[in-house]
Amino acid sequence: MARAVAAMAVVVVLSVVAAAVSGEEVYEFGTGASFIFGDSLVDAGNNNYIPSLSKANMTPNGIDFAASGGMPTGRFTNGRTIADIIGEMLGQTDYSPPFLAPNTTGGALLNGVNYASGGAGILNGTGRIFVNRIGMDLQVDYFNITRKQLDDLLGNDKAKEWLKRKAIFSITVGSNDFLNNYLMPVLSAGTRVAESPDGFINDLIIHLREQLTRLYTLGARKFVVANVGPLGCIPYEKTINRVGENQCVSLPNQLATQYNGRLRELLVQLNGDLPGARFCLANVYDLVMELITNYQTYGFETASMACCGDGGSYDGIVPCGPASTMCDNRKSHVFWDPYHPSEAANVMLAKYIVDGDSKYISPINLRKLLSL
Repeated sequence: MARAVAAMAVVVVLSVVAAAVSGEEVYEFGTGASFIFGDSLVDAGNNNYIPSLSKANMTPNGIDFAASGGMPTGRFTNGRTIADIIGEMLGQTDYSPPFLAPNTTGGALLNGVNYASGGAGILNGTGRIFVNRIGMDLQVDYFNITRKQLDDLLGNDKAKEWLKRKAIFSITVGSNDFLNNYLMPVLSAGTRVAESPDGFINDLIIHLREQLTRLYTLGARKFVVANVGPLGCIPYEKTINRVGENQCVSLPNQLATQYNGRLRELLVQLNGDLPGARFCLANVYDLVMELITNYQTYGFETASMACCGDGGSYDGIVPCGPASTMCDNRKSHVFWDPYHPSEAANVMLAKYIVDGDSKYISPINLRKLLSL
């Protein structure tokens, strides 16, 4: 037994030496890699590199993000995003870097890459109030660039096998298609008059199907797709609609529920239509609703007021920035700002998605998905 182990060690050493002599770089493969697509819920700083009105690279954002020493990174929360936390729980040694960051090259790609952008949506027209954002179509274009880089790095066959076994593709998108498109009167009055909720949601599903299928053709096999949360319960919607502390706005929640039903059907179809693919649904709507309804059970003091905001009834209008008011205990708030969860809420949500049962993540959780 000892001789076999020693022989194996010699083979490994000789392989590394041979690679070094030939000039070939040797890359260590971690437990898994996360390729992250979506909006500001998971943006790790891509919007820092584009002229956009949707930015979080100013204090006090990031105040609890240990990796930056409490400095803002472009994440729209006080600490880690849900994507950061899920990556940690699945054994990633580093966070997936923003695609647009200049150092996102070479071996850094093997942690995965983050393509998410604040203000982004499934539809290209979503979020135009922010001037610039990276919509889902462009995010998939960017992954195509990464795919070619992986081929150069590993070789085509090895890159294809690595993506199949080690990579999880996370998609968190759809909220802006309602908040900053269909539900925004100034921008979408024409759309809402011309298109029914059924028609609009059908457009979303058609476009998302095309985007997910394109990722599949580029080598993605393990997917987790988040549904849209209870939009009518975020501080922004509660503020502009002047509802009570324990109330949510009905129309945004109705639209989210309708879209989520169609999304579930889509993922079932894709699981049947795309050989070798596994699509998991993260039931963020019910997870967040559970947290909002029973916030005290989870150690929070409020699920209505944002921690960082404008000092209004729910701190729910002005995005978090240097002039904002900030709560004393950031761990006591479900919401960091008018739109986004706090790190403490993200931690709870991530636990259910990684290790939870089929009520919140189906047909299997992410730990099981990665092990396939």
